[in-house]
Amino acid sequence: MASPRHSDPDRAVAPLRPLPAMIFASRWLQLPLYLGLIAAQGVYVWHFLVELWHLIEAVFGNQQALQALVNSIGYKPGYEITALNETVIMLVVLALIDVVMISNLLIMVIVGGYETFVSRLGLDKHPDQPEWLGHVNASVLKVKLGLSIIGISSIHLLKTFINAANYDVKVLMWQTIIHVVFLLSAIAIAYTDKLLNVSHERH
Repeated sequence: MASPRHSDPDRAVAPLRPLPAMIFASRWLQLPLYLGLIAAQGVYVWHFLVELWHLIEAVFGNQQALQALVNSIGYKPGYEITALNETVIMLVVLALIDVVMISNLLIMVIVGGYETFVSRLGLDKHPDQPEWLGHVNASVLKVKLGLSIIGISSIHLLKTFINAANYDVKVLMWQTIIHVVFLLSAIAIAYTDKLLNVSHERH
């Protein structure tokens, strides 16, 4: 039979000694980091809106907006396109998707990291609580971040392959190698976590 000291959920929590209290409170030093990531999120939102506005202007024949898009998606300096074409639209849309995926990664780090390492957000009964946040921990967060990075790398690599004529062969090769390294790293992390979970279940 469990003792009342461990079975009573409403028992008073003993105050921490000064040194453990200071060490535990040091987790709040991460707060400026998460606030900085929120500011970075705002920068990405602004960048997304600017690129989207340039695309809309280019659809209506604005040459300056079209040239801005051409420069931003990786064409060689001085390369001129007189009209919006399917390749440019595809590259711009992929760039917008890239921004969205990086933004999703930021949200995952901000919300999941704060919940895991700093303090509870108290979203248990909130209707908009993210589904993944209900079972997030350091291990799950690490795997999800790895998968997000692979997705971002895939979009970036696809953009490069579509516009391969404007890139050096070495750039194409190294981007492919880096993507494969990301993929292998994520597989290794997921496999390691699986082994650790199996080990914990046995004990």
